[in-house]
Amino acid sequence: MMSQLQQAYIVAATRTPIGKAPRGVFMHTRPDELLATVINGLLAQVPNLDPAVVEDAIVGCAIPEGPQGLNVARIGALLSILPDTVGGITVNRFCASGLSAIAMAADRIRTGEADILIAAGTESMSQVPTMGVSTSFSPEIFAHDENLGIAYGMGLTAEQVAKQWKVSREDQDAFALASHQKALAAQQKGEFNDEMLPVEVTRRVPNLETGQIDLHTQTVSLDEGPRADTSLEALAKLRPVFAARGSVTAGNSSQTSDGAGALLVVSEKALKEHKLTPLARFVTSAVRGVPPEIMGIGPKVAIPMALKQAGLRADQLGWIELNEAFAAQSLAVIRDLDLNPDVINPMGGAIALGHPLGATGAIRAATVIHGLRRHNLDYGMLTMCVGTGMGMAGIFERV
Repeated sequence: MMSQLQQAYIVAATRTPIGKAPRGVFMHTRPDELLATVINGLLAQVPNLDPAVVEDAIVGCAIPEGPQGLNVARIGALLSILPDTVGGITVNRFCASGLSAIAMAADRIRTGEADILIAAGTESMSQVPTMGVSTSFSPEIFAHDENLGIAYGMGLTAEQVAKQWKVSREDQDAFALASHQKALAAQQKGEFNDEMLPVEVTRRVPNLETGQIDLHTQTVSLDEGPRADTSLEALAKLRPVFAARGSVTAGNSSQTSDGAGALLVVSEKALKEHKLTPLARFVTSAVRGVPPEIMGIGPKVAIPMALKQAGLRADQLGWIELNEAFAAQSLAVIRDLDLNPDVINPMGGAIALGHPLGATGAIRAATVIHGLRRHNLDYGMLTMCVGTGMGMAGIFERV
């Protein structure tokens, strides 16, 4: 018999710093190890909670192959302090994998099927290439013109959006510069501290003098991507990388990255039973599809659906994390929906901070949740475009 629907609450939310790929601070750190690290950091935020009461770990990963294959959710759980009674399932909705993991956890809580779940995301773009190891397209994609957009690279879809929505190169570069400036300002003010889990990384370096392997350990406590040396002049000099006469460059696109994030999602029953303090309530999420060749516009259709389900207006959102896959698609969505730019990515976005694909949803959810609390705001939203033509949006309420 189905129990009465209940609310889903987030009682802890954390993330690793984001490292550059393929030669950044986490280049030699496996994604399952990043996941285990962030799970341990998450549980450290609720020290009175016995890890054995966690029922499952739902983990997003966009390219679940190689070192993040073999059901990376279960592997990461086993490598963490969780007992082996806790299961693990890996979910893939490309860039929205982490957000989908949160939504799935919330759904299980709300229907009464579970009371305490971990929702997370992990991705190493240093160790697994963006298109995977052995990508194989269906021949039907190339047999019919209407299917060709499925095979478009992400950069080409951004060029399509820039063209159709008339987003200029100058506007894209200005948006990119603002992303770096906001991220740097937030770092200097320590605004990422609440959500950030410092990670210790050990590198093995050959010592030619002794013939031994020296161990070099460093604590990573900041995102690696924000650049203080960028400028409009520097961005303007970059050549388009996806189309000869295009406007999308490496400078106004998201950075390939490594990282992980995790949330602890619980029921009201668990709040009372384990004396937990909620940070936020998961309100709702929505997913909609768009033509694959303009995948970047996906949030344009997902956001109105999520707002309708929540019974909210856009002007009630005090914080919006709109994932900056590309400046072109971000600007197109903002302009098309007439969103308030003052509440969008207040601490910078993926152009500056990085975008570790399947982990980004969990990472930016931590940003929204802690941002709402730090600034005493009521509602926040996380939204992103998704490969093959989708958009997803999730809404959180501070409690």
